[in-house]
Amino acid sequence: MSLLLLDTTLLVDAERGAADLDALIADDDDVAMAAITLAELTVGIHLATPRQRPRRETYVDAVVKAVPILPYDDVVARHHAVLLAAVRQSGRRRGAHDLIIAATAAATRRMVVSSDRRAFDDLPGVTAVDHRGGSTAP
Repeated sequence: MSLLLLDTTLLVDAERGAADLDALIADDDDVAMAAITLAELTVGIHLATPRQRPRRETYVDAVVKAVPILPYDDVVARHHAVLLAAVRQSGRRRGAHDLIIAATAAATRRMVVSSDRRAFDDLPGVTAVDHRGGSTAP
């Protein structure tokens, strides 16, 4: 069994048919997503064309019903601070939401499953895997 944190990029790829969640996730894997991932997916609903919006809304609703959402709490905030400091010290910029996803993964000892593994490279305490192959370890 693996503890997995599904990144927004993976879920968007799955919506577009570019990722097969059933093939990526074993029956005994424990999956979750960060609260910020729900926000990012919901932005996609609001930015969709009127024709696309119902399909996206249905997809996001199905994901929310199937995948537990992990909150940004005090434990995640402390991991976030460590990651923010590491990023500032390294000089390599990272997306704000990616760091929150990484902090959620670190706080809950989950591996990030993403389509953009590079966003999580070299972050202390964070393991990430690209759903298309390849991983990075802390």
